Amino acid sequence: MNLGKTLFAQLMEFVPWTSFARIVAQYGGDSRVRSLGCTEQFRAMAFAQLTYRESLRDIETCLLANQTKLYGMGFRSPVKRSTLADANEGRDWRIWADLAALLIRRARKLYCNDSFSVDLDNTVYALDATTIDLCLSLFPWAPFRSTKAAVKLHTLLDLRGNIPAFIHISDGKMGDVNVLDMLPIEAGAFYVMDRGYLDFSRLFALHQAGAFFVTRAKRGMNAHRVYSMPTDRTTGIICDQRIALNGFYISQDYPEQLRRIRFKDPESGKTLVFLTNNTVLPALTIAALYKSRWQVELFFKWIKQHLRIKAFLGTSENAVKTQIWIAVCTYVLIAIVKKRLKLSHSLYEILQILSLTMFETTPINQLLPNPSTNSEPPISPIQGVLL
Repeated sequence: MNLGKTLFAQLMEFVPWTSFARIVAQYGGDSRVRSLGCTEQFRAMAFAQLTYRESLRDIETCLLANQTKLYGMGFRSPVKRSTLADANEGRDWRIWADLAALLIRRARKLYCNDSFSVDLDNTVYALDATTIDLCLSLFPWAPFRSTKAAVKLHTLLDLRGNIPAFIHISDGKMGDVNVLDMLPIEAGAFYVMDRGYLDFSRLFALHQAGAFFVTRAKRGMNAHRVYSMPTDRTTGIICDQRIALNGFYISQDYPEQLRRIRFKDPESGKTLVFLTNNTVLPALTIAALYKSRWQVELFFKWIKQHLRIKAFLGTSENAVKTQIWIAVCTYVLIAIVKKRLKLSHSLYEILQILSLTMFETTPINQLLPNPSTNSEPPISPIQGVLL
């Protein structure tokens, strides 16, 4: 029963605190700490994400205004902005990265049977990166251009549930394609990416690991046709070919044949050329897989609009990574709550309602009842970005 518990306290019950304590002990997060341990630090930063707090003073003032409820929310004493700032600066950001990885594993188990736009049993990942602009004078550790700093959020998104399966945070100068060297490769899975990741030696390593990739060809690619498969042009498939790369070095990077599909999108009229190492799926399915890659773009728009990862509460590398990883934890935590409580609302709707009701004591499933059949269908977490 959740009688008397604030909504914030109810949300925090979905955090695996026992496992989190082991993570904190591994990095010595609470070593020589007298106030605001890692547990309270996470609660304060998650509260900031859920209620759209913009500064440390904002967090402190909002929590002090409800001081009588702080103990029930998991705070042993009032949160001071200086103490929270020191915690964000000094505590290892890998604590929050490991907590995010733990929550991601749990969320992916909950969403593993969800369907998406392509009828396929294999796991499908979309890979992309987004840039978060920073001020060079305040964040000199994250160079991007001569007058600008930035961090990049490299994300591998599991399209069943739109849960990030892998995240790497780098400075703005890191090339997107380099993240292929860091990915945990899953045999039999599909990795869908744009042509910025077209590196044949890395793609061949992915092929040798037993995974499939779908990407776009660059103009002027040096290759020759080996043979063509019959196609029905009325479906938009112009050609379905097996090709081999020309040139001494490039043919060594990828010594086997590739599949090249030329597709004319009936909606936009654009002609796209796809490359893949999968020779079994129909050409239209390959085109549909690449189209599903857009979900990762919408994921980036969603988190930038609805989580606090554009205005930072600290300027050090550790503080920035701490805030981003806790934002990821918050996103995944809401996704877990949505699935565990079988809520039909979108993540956007859940966040909007919770942001105004954190101190209320209504049970979550009563605050967020299933909408009536006469109401409009709920907006999906991705569609909410476009409204």
